[in-house]
Parts: sequence; C-alpha cells; structure tokens
Amino acid sequence: MARKVKIGELQLKDKLVYIGRVAKVVKGGRRFSFTSVIVVGDGNGHVGIGLGKANEVSSAIAKGSEDARKNIIYVPLRKGTLPHTVIGKYGAGKVLLKPATPGTGLIAGGGVRAVLEAVGIQDVLTKSLGSSNPHNVVKATISALRNVYDAKAISERRGVEIQSVYTG
Repeated sequence: MARKVKIGELQLKDKLVYIGRVAKVVKGGRRFSFTSVIVVGDGNGHVGIGLGKANEVSSAIAKGSEDARKNIIYVPLRKGTLPHTVIGKYGAGKVLLKPATPGTGLIAGGGVRAVLEAVGIQDVLTKSLGSSNPHNVVKATISALRNVYDAKAISERRGVEIQSVYTG
C-alpha cells in the first residue's frame, strides 16, 4: 500500500533517468531550457520521482531531485520481488510488472529499470506497452507500484484473516 514517509529517516540515492533540451526561438536566436526526470530511492521499498525544469542542466537536476524527495511512496516487497502482477498506466504509457523467481534478475529497460532499482527490487519481469516517452513510462511505473498490496493490507481492508487471502 502506498504511503508517504518522512525524508529524514531514509538514506536516499538519486538517479537521473532523462535530460531533455527544448529551444525557444527569440529575436536574438535560440534560448535553451532543460528538463530532467529524477528517481530517488533507498533500495528498501521507498521511491519517489520528480521533474525539474530550468535554464541550466544542474539547476534542472537539483529541482527534479527536490521534487522527487517530496513525492516518496512505500512499496511492499516480498523476497526481493513484487507480491503480485500489476499494470500501471499514465497517459499513453503502460507498464506491466510481473514477479519473478529468485535469480531471474531485473528484466527491465530505461525508466522502468531506474525506478525498480531505486525501490530495491531484484527479481521482476517487465513489459513496456504504448508510449516510450520517459516521463510517461516512469509515471506509469510509479502508478503500478502504488497498486501493489501485501496480504496483510488486503486482509485488513476486507476484514478477514490473513490465511483466507491466500486460499481465496
């Protein structure tokens, strides 16, 4: 279950996923601006993403990192993988995350890999469907991770014992 956490108690690592340059044509020529997509995580179930925009690359990265630290969620993990299969959507981006057996590794690319590494997932199978835009793929991955629940949370929500969640 996704929940917000305090930053002070976590050891977060930043990862730059994407840096983009946009040009605005003005009278004197072109004026460049930069956007960045940053992922932060502690490798133990906490992850956040942020977008930064500025006139310089370093400023865009700093703003993205600051934004990511404000948007941290918790993802319940089970033995280094996800408890169940989940699909996340954002815009035209769609991401499928499937749990895998130990030793499989992180089968993912681009923005999905960066997010899953930041969370601390070691074994998972992924498929990116739809848009390959880094913004949409990263946000779709976070959307999928927000919908990951462990058995304890489901049993509390249904008001039943934890064993009946497994047996159906």
